[in-house]
Amino acid sequence: MHKGAVTREAVLKAIAEHNKLGREAFLETYHFGKARSYVLVHEGQEYDSKAIAGVAHKWDQGRALAPGEFSGGRDHAAAWLKRLGFQVKAVQNPDWARDEIILACDLVKTNDWKGLDAQDSRVIELSAMLQLLPIHTDADRNETFRNPNGVARKTFDIATQHPDYHGKPTKGGALDVKVLHEFLARPDEMTEVARLIREGISAGDLQDLAQADDDVDDEFSAPEGRLLLRRHRARERNRGLRKKKIESVLRKGGTLECEACGFDFEEVYGDRGAGYVECHHVVPLHEAGEGNTKLGDLALICANCHRMIHRRAPWPTPGELRADVEARRGARLREASVIGQQRTEAAALSAQEC
Repeated sequence: MHKGAVTREAVLKAIAEHNKLGREAFLETYHFGKARSYVLVHEGQEYDSKAIAGVAHKWDQGRALAPGEFSGGRDHAAAWLKRLGFQVKAVQNPDWARDEIILACDLVKTNDWKGLDAQDSRVIELSAMLQLLPIHTDADRNETFRNPNGVARKTFDIATQHPDYHGKPTKGGALDVKVLHEFLARPDEMTEVARLIREGISAGDLQDLAQADDDVDDEFSAPEGRLLLRRHRARERNRGLRKKKIESVLRKGGTLECEACGFDFEEVYGDRGAGYVECHHVVPLHEAGEGNTKLGDLALICANCHRMIHRRAPWPTPGELRADVEARRGARLREASVIGQQRTEAAALSAQEC
């Protein structure tokens, strides 16, 4: 059976069967539970999206999918139904992203680390801004997404985790605590991060990068959040800047070797690798505002070292990564030398005994 290969007509037949049997009997017949993540909205009525998608297979492929054969989330049921033009909406709002918590934490900081009420104009303003952030898709949001009540609750989640708060903390998340402690450890830097996010949203610059580079968001680590990381990656992939950086290095008699490990694509791959190297923006995210990127802000680097730099925060500079690579390389050589010496001595001793 080819999962997800269903037609709109099959989905409508599953909906008709649901309406005929009733929700409880429909779910019981096909052994599905009630939707926990997404619901299908059709003609003003809500349906359990996973159950509808699973039963639709019966009409197109001869049998319904069992609940354990697929998920009801964005990778399976919700995606299939959306692809067919159906409206799918989230049952619950998505967890708060780091970018959102940074903005909320910055607001609590300006309020002397105290939570704010939903009627506070600053909460209402932040609510409106959070709804503009291009992080969560429309399908992942319901009608209460980041409304003033939810934003106010988040400010108390943060405030009651502050070291100076001595009451009972509200039910926040581990990321709330992590971002709070980053603000306490690096207040100026994190305040600047919040400012850059707000300015980027107000100017529309970060919306233009909506959903860009989502393939690396989980792989790359940046305390400043996803949106500034997207902008950082967009700058690194600017073909015009990369070309100018390469031309500048070659004009000065340099080579296109990685500034961290010395790898040269042309030397290894010949003509296939000629002229190829990646660019890394060395200016920290919280300092890289809206100004023009200078060639001196860019470093030529190989793909492996580039990913290693971005993989864990804080990001090392190419020079720092080079020092680490050389130190590890030297340690391995010393270890190999010691092992070689021990083997030589052992062989000599064995020869004497013979």
